[in-house]
Amino acid sequence: MTLTLDNRSRNKESSLTQALRQIQQLNSKIAVLEQQHLSYVRSQQNLISAIAEICVSPMQEIQALRILIYRGEAACRRYLRSVLVKQSQTPV
Repeated sequence: MTLTLDNRSRNKESSLTQALRQIQQLNSKIAVLEQQHLSYVRSQQNLISAIAEICVSPMQEIQALRILIYRGEAACRRYLRSVLVKQSQTPV
C-alpha cells in the first residue's frame, strides 16, 4: 500500500516537473517572439519614416505603402531606392 502511494506521488511529481519545464520552455519561446516582434515593428516604423522622407508625391507614398503591405519590406526598400535613383537623375 505504501509502495503504491509512493509511486503515485512520484508520478505526480514527475508530471508536475515535466509540466513546469514545458511552461518554462514556452515562456522562453514567447520572450523570443516578443523580441522579434518589437524588432519588426521598429524596422517598419523606420521604413515608414523613410517613405515620408524619400517620396515627393502622395502617389509615390501610396505606392510605397502598398508595396510594403502586399510584397514586404525588401520590395519596398527596392522601390524606395528606385525613387531615389530617379530623383538623382531628374534635373532640378
